[in-house]
Amino acid sequence: MKDLILQWAKDRELLKPENATKQALKLTEEVGELASAILKNKPFEQVDAIGDIQVVLIILSAQLGYDYEECLKRAYEEIQDRRGKTINGTFIKEGI
Repeated sequence: MKDLILQWAKDRELLKPENATKQALKLTEEVGELASAILKNKPFEQVDAIGDIQVVLIILSAQLGYDYEECLKRAYEEIQDRRGKTINGTFIKEGI
């Protein structure tokens, strides 16, 4: 999927680094749509927004010169051994 998304973005001249600020704004818009869909309990819109967020992040990472999957891998490596507790739905790391 990532390659298809990147080709789609390339075909539309979206992968230029100077477009990154606009793509970051698009990410904020999509996150807002997800929050709204969650608050309104609209599952179809939730799925759509989650997918849109992934598309925007794949394009944004390419605009900034990063590989999306490498970013995801690094994030997981950072959290994989974290310890803590979930309190009222929020994970609290040990030592904070």
